[in-house]
Amino acid sequence: MPADALRFTSPTVVRPRPQSRGVQSSAVTADPRSRAAENDLIREAQQGSRAAFDALVRQYDQAVLRLAMHILGSEQDAQDIHQEAFLKAYRYLGNFRFECSFYTWIYRIVTNLCLDHMRRRKSRREDQAVILDSSGDEMDLLSNVSDDRAMANPDRELDRKFLGESIQAALGKLTPRERMVFELKHYQGLKLRTIGEMLNTTEETAKNTLFRATRKLRSSLAAVR
Repeated sequence: MPADALRFTSPTVVRPRPQSRGVQSSAVTADPRSRAAENDLIREAQQGSRAAFDALVRQYDQAVLRLAMHILGSEQDAQDIHQEAFLKAYRYLGNFRFECSFYTWIYRIVTNLCLDHMRRRKSRREDQAVILDSSGDEMDLLSNVSDDRAMANPDRELDRKFLGESIQAALGKLTPRERMVFELKHYQGLKLRTIGEMLNTTEETAKNTLFRATRKLRSSLAAVR
C-alpha cells in the first residue's frame, strides 16, 4: 500500500503536563526484552507486514502526540504532525539500520517536523508556561490557567494572565532550535545526549543550546519575577 494512502487514527489527546526533572517518557525506558521484540516487529514491517507496523504505531502514538503537543501547544497541529511523522516513518522504515533505538528514530522525525512547522508558522504554546527562579533553574508555574481558585479571585486571575502573556513573549524570543531543546529537556525529561542524537548534533552542542535558551528566558523574565 502506498504510504500516501495510509491514515492513522490519532489517539485521544491528553493535555500534557511537565514531567518531573530527570524522568523520561515510558517509550524511552523499554527493557532489553522489549527492545528485542520491537526489533522483530521492525524487521517484519520492513518486509511488508502492515500489522507489524500498526503494532509499532500503537506502541508510540501517544508518545508522539504528546511530544508534538508539548512542543507546538496546539492539538490540531500535534495531530497533523502525528500523521505526517508516521507516514514518513512508514515510507522510510527500510532505511532503519538498528543503529539507534526506534524511539530515538521516531522522535527525531517528530522533532524535525516540529522544527519545520515552528519555522514556518511561529507557533505559540497556550497550555503551559515556565518561569525561572533567581538561580536560573526552571520551575513549573502554570500548568492550567483555568484553576478554579484563580477564577474565583479576579486580581489573581489577571496576574496569572499577565504572567502567561509575558512567558509566551519570552518563549517567542527563542530560536526554534533553542525552544526545541528546552522543551525536550524540561517537558519530556530527555537527556542531553538523547536530544543531541534526535537533532543530529552532539551532546555538548545541545547543552550549549539549552544554556542559551535558559539565559534568554532569565533575561526576558527578569522584570516579571
